[in-house]
Amino acid sequence: MNLESRAQSPPNGDLSSMKIAVIGQGYVGLPLAVRAVEVGYTVVGYDIDKNRIGRLRNRDSFVEDVPTDALSEAFATGRFEVSDQLSSLAGYDLAVVTVPTPLRDGAPDLTYIEASGADLARFLRAGSTVVLESTTYPGTTEELLVPILEHGSGLKAGTDFHVGYSPERIDPGNQIYRFENTPKVVSGTTPEALAIVEEFYGNLVCQTVPVVSTREAELTKLLENTFRHVNIALVNELAMFASELDIDIWSAIEAANTKPFGFMKFTPGPGVGGHCLPIDPSYLSWQVKRALGHSFRFVELANDVNEHMPDHVVARIGRILNDNERSVRGSKILLLGLAYKPNSGDSRETPVLPIADTLNELGAEVLCADSWVDPAHFPVSVNRVELTSDVVADADLVVMLTNHHDFDLEMIQENARAIFDTRNAMAGDNVTVL
Repeated sequence: MNLESRAQSPPNGDLSSMKIAVIGQGYVGLPLAVRAVEVGYTVVGYDIDKNRIGRLRNRDSFVEDVPTDALSEAFATGRFEVSDQLSSLAGYDLAVVTVPTPLRDGAPDLTYIEASGADLARFLRAGSTVVLESTTYPGTTEELLVPILEHGSGLKAGTDFHVGYSPERIDPGNQIYRFENTPKVVSGTTPEALAIVEEFYGNLVCQTVPVVSTREAELTKLLENTFRHVNIALVNELAMFASELDIDIWSAIEAANTKPFGFMKFTPGPGVGGHCLPIDPSYLSWQVKRALGHSFRFVELANDVNEHMPDHVVARIGRILNDNERSVRGSKILLLGLAYKPNSGDSRETPVLPIADTLNELGAEVLCADSWVDPAHFPVSVNRVELTSDVVADADLVVMLTNHHDFDLEMIQENARAIFDTRNAMAGDNVTVL
């Protein structure tokens, strides 16, 4: 099957009479809503954040995957509206919940799902469908969401209305795998629900991947991110040891990557961030502990390694400064990048923040350059600066943490006294790599 060609094919039939409600207009919900409008659905994007709704109404996209022109085109169809008013949900045929599910004190916080379920239940009608996309532990859809919908509506799931789960696979800033050409796992609490969910997403993406129940779909998302989390922890710990053993870990990784089977390339870094890796594996670990009384040792070990990478980065910074007859206290340290990944403004759970906080506690003057992250999202502990040759030259140490493509690496190397590169983006006499 040619996945790309199917994603670009127009859907069959007139979909404009079907109202889609997307709860949450962030990194997951906004691309979904705009894509649904693009293929012909009538869509309301609902969010409790009035500032976010205001920006969207002004055609101001804060999500890199939805350019301003794409947002404007969606509004121009007359089939897209955004609102912070519950009344806008009335009459929905299918609703998708894309709200956050953070961890609070090591346990899943599902209050946003609970609130969304209660809101949707008020407008639930016979024949309607509710799909959960938020990352969560296996069993959430059937054990938490369904009872809330039934209680608030007086209707019966599987008889009067349908429920499904489809884990989000959004990778902010990825120019190769976007929403529409990434296969979508789909599930339903009944065969009828699965058929509806699969048909809906089949109009939006290149390929749907049906699984037997919502529990398998919920586990799929956790498995995907736990796989990444564990493998990143592996190379992160190897990077720590390789540094002490005077071995070039980056060279070893590239050599291993020439093997055409049995190996997948992962690279070390200053830690993990975003809405997935620091959180999702812990959902699985929490559920295993709660339901079975067992520890998920791989996840717990990966958490320990990745959570302590910022400490390792700070320790390396201290050694580099010491080699240059400087102490952390009183040094001016320029951090390159606040976002957790390149070419994205997403700074959620970024490992840069604990690095900056620790350096501040040690008495350093911490500066940070990142043109991707909204200035309003910069922490008060970090002085935001524009990346200029004077700023680079004035720093005692430049630390590459997020290798955005708009960083002028040649200028940085020419002007920096010393560079600590955690991303292996530069090489030279004044560069030390992780």
